[in-house]
Amino acid sequence: MSDRLIQRMANAAGLTVAVAILIFLIVPTVLVIPMAFSQTDYLVFPPVGFTLKWFNAYLADDAWMKATYFSLKVAFLSAACATAIGTIAALAVIRGAIPLKGLITGVLMAPLIVPHIIMAVGVYQSFSEWRLAGTTLGFVLAHTVLAIPFVFIIVSGALQRVDPSYEMAALNLGASRAYAFRRVILPLIAPAVAASALFAFLSSFDETIVSFFISGIENKTITRKMFEELDFSLSPLLAAISTVFVVLTVGLTGLSKLIEASAKRKTASNS
Repeated sequence: MSDRLIQRMANAAGLTVAVAILIFLIVPTVLVIPMAFSQTDYLVFPPVGFTLKWFNAYLADDAWMKATYFSLKVAFLSAACATAIGTIAALAVIRGAIPLKGLITGVLMAPLIVPHIIMAVGVYQSFSEWRLAGTTLGFVLAHTVLAIPFVFIIVSGALQRVDPSYEMAALNLGASRAYAFRRVILPLIAPAVAASALFAFLSSFDETIVSFFISGIENKTITRKMFEELDFSLSPLLAAISTVFVVLTVGLTGLSKLIEASAKRKTASNS
């Protein structure tokens, strides 16, 4: 058997496994959407009939709306904090002459490596002592830490693609580092910063494990309330809310891609 044939077989096997994994991950999400329109009072596939009553029930329920607004508030605040901190950290690691860059990078990336259940237990114990559990500040602090790696990765990649000579030219002309960053570097990486902010927002809004541990009686995220609802019923209401999650996630991801594509077109036109 020739090496070329072996390589083709290996490529075909890898492609088959990749497609199978994608189907395994995507199909459950896709099946949830039609079940949200079922006329039955329980989850069933294929759905029976067509109705929008479950979306109306979600919008008319004060408890669900309160959880949704709270999740949105926490996500916006966490995304803002994570974007600022992650951008500054990326600038320090990529452009700065600081020691222990590897250690700093490892600390920033730790939330992606450490299982969230371990972080949730630690955060719950600490926040209980500091009386932050169930508070907006507690949620923002925890979600910011979880979102920083996404910002750091995206902004670091954008900074590495920016020619350092642009910044050096501004510095040689008398600009301070802060001014050079604001007027030279930031406009060049603005699309990456915007995209990272969207991903930080999604990571906060979709966070489940840590939110479950630190939620209180009054302040609950929508993901925590969905888990509570699972203990009592499996109605299409959960499918309707999940559909809203899917639409929001796909919409924001598509928006980040549009921002990236627009930035590439602008760069190409300028060059």
